[in-house]
Amino acid sequence: MKPVSALPHAVARNLLGVLTDIDDTITADGRLPASSYRMLAELSASGLLVIPITGRPAGWCDMIARFWPVGGVVGENGAFYFRYDHEARRMHRRFNISDSERKAVRARLERLAERIVKEVPGAAVASDQHYREADLAIDFREDVPPLGQDAVGKILALFSEAGATAKASSIHVNGWFGRWDKLSMTRTLLAEAYGIDIDAERERFVFCGDSPNDEPMFRFFPFACGVANIVDHVDALSARPAFVAAGRGAEGFVEIARRILDARDVGRGSQT
Repeated sequence: MKPVSALPHAVARNLLGVLTDIDDTITADGRLPASSYRMLAELSASGLLVIPITGRPAGWCDMIARFWPVGGVVGENGAFYFRYDHEARRMHRRFNISDSERKAVRARLERLAERIVKEVPGAAVASDQHYREADLAIDFREDVPPLGQDAVGKILALFSEAGATAKASSIHVNGWFGRWDKLSMTRTLLAEAYGIDIDAERERFVFCGDSPNDEPMFRFFPFACGVANIVDHVDALSARPAFVAAGRGAEGFVEIARRILDARDVGRGSQT
């Protein structure tokens, strides 16, 4: 992984958008600092599509789509996207599975949650589970004392044994019954809402992330960036970002965003 300072100015000037994870990528100590929010706003104001790609729940994503300076949000690791049309005052919601399918899935996930909490001491159903539509989040370090990698591995194994897809973030293990991931719904959002063929334009997006559930994005985007805490997981990653920030979490995101914005300012200056 190269330092973010090596991200070419020509790449930054040619970008269509910045995609970013939320937890421990743009946050610090569980909070969204003003510096990160300001960078989201500045990136958007520069003409870039800014889209959070997160494991967080539908309830949170409704608020993010409405109130943050973003062009949409992919939530629950790709279960859906939400995009708010401010002119029409209308929320566009696109799910991978229907209402009836989500209802049936929730019953299966509730049974699985009982088993995981019973078999993995210290694990808990995530406090944001009430606001979820399609997945189950098991907390291993957000609101519970941090669990070790053996416990996280056990949680992942229990999801797999039940036939679910599961991914670990920096705070939760998220599991779902379906074949989607962060990349698949990002592809759908960009195509349906913006007419962008992401397969043809992958070099015109930067993705920012920090943990194993970001692997599909790291693998797909040639100019993906990690904040410094990605190093904590590097041995477990099958795909790594091309660039890594010196700062952890929000500090690293600000570093990445500033590199992009500075390059775009240089580009505008050269045209005038």
